[in-house]
Amino acid sequence: MLKLIVPFFCALLCALNANAEPVKIRIGWVLPTGNVETLLLDGPGVAKHRGISYDYEPVHFGSTPEMIPALATGDLDIATLANTTAAIAIANAGMSDLRIVASELRDGYEDYFSSNCMVLNDSPIHMVADLKGRIIGANSRGGAMDLTRFILLRNAGLDVNKDVTIVEVKMPNMKAALFEHKIDMGEFSVPFVYDPDVQRSARTIFRQKDAYGAVDFVVWAARTPFLEKNRAAVVDFIEDALRGMAFLTNPANHAAVVGMAANFTKQPASAFDEWLYTHKDYYRVRDLVPDLGPLQHTFDIQAELGYVKARVDAKAYTDLSFLDAALARSH
Repeated sequence: MLKLIVPFFCALLCALNANAEPVKIRIGWVLPTGNVETLLLDGPGVAKHRGISYDYEPVHFGSTPEMIPALATGDLDIATLANTTAAIAIANAGMSDLRIVASELRDGYEDYFSSNCMVLNDSPIHMVADLKGRIIGANSRGGAMDLTRFILLRNAGLDVNKDVTIVEVKMPNMKAALFEHKIDMGEFSVPFVYDPDVQRSARTIFRQKDAYGAVDFVVWAARTPFLEKNRAAVVDFIEDALRGMAFLTNPANHAAVVGMAANFTKQPASAFDEWLYTHKDYYRVRDLVPDLGPLQHTFDIQAELGYVKARVDAKAYTDLSFLDAALARSH
């Protein structure tokens, strides 16, 4: 009888698994093409598990701090948080169950791109000290460039709360605000920094890496209840993501990737051809493995400056078991 029952239950479990609904994975993004999420799974042969073990839904946000409430309410499964925002989510928003599971890109790594703060060419601002009394456009408060401004203004003897005025301007509107003289300086990341008008008419005052060097600028973070409940699906997704990163960063695929970016943004391919996934772009972490040393450095700076309520131990809030399992399959 036992010999008959065991195969029956095995067949039943297989049938239940085959009929299980794919796990919905909602992942945030801010910058079109700047973040990889909009193109990540579009390469040929990349998304082998999509629609089977998981469904993939990229969700747009105006900034990384906006993802924290969405994580808190369960409206977002994986957040692509700036290095600074990750510490804020843990220390200030009380997300003790948040875990960094992967890294997407690094700012200022070697000779790759670093986010810019720019002024118009005819501006009288030529150094950080010249910003006294000026209006600065910020994509968000609490983001990575917010900490950059704080550090560099402080180093120049300026008080970010008294000597300058900071107004929030979303990145797609930054050029207009600068060109219409509503702000004196604005921040520009890819792809917006490569707008031909910006390249012709604006110049850089400082870059993010001038404040604290190269760092994992965007990390993937999720809460442990979601991760534990959906371990197999998350590993499958990360396995597909590794294939996606390999496709996107392969120079042999440059023309195809440029075409994908043009199709997504409805912009001409010429807007991306010269810089996308080259050294003029952010450094893309092909194996998705975070560099915790520089990340810890920025967490420590935030604690020292009072940006967060307590020091965050990056290693304690990192769980690479999902990535390790996905990487093991690729070897």
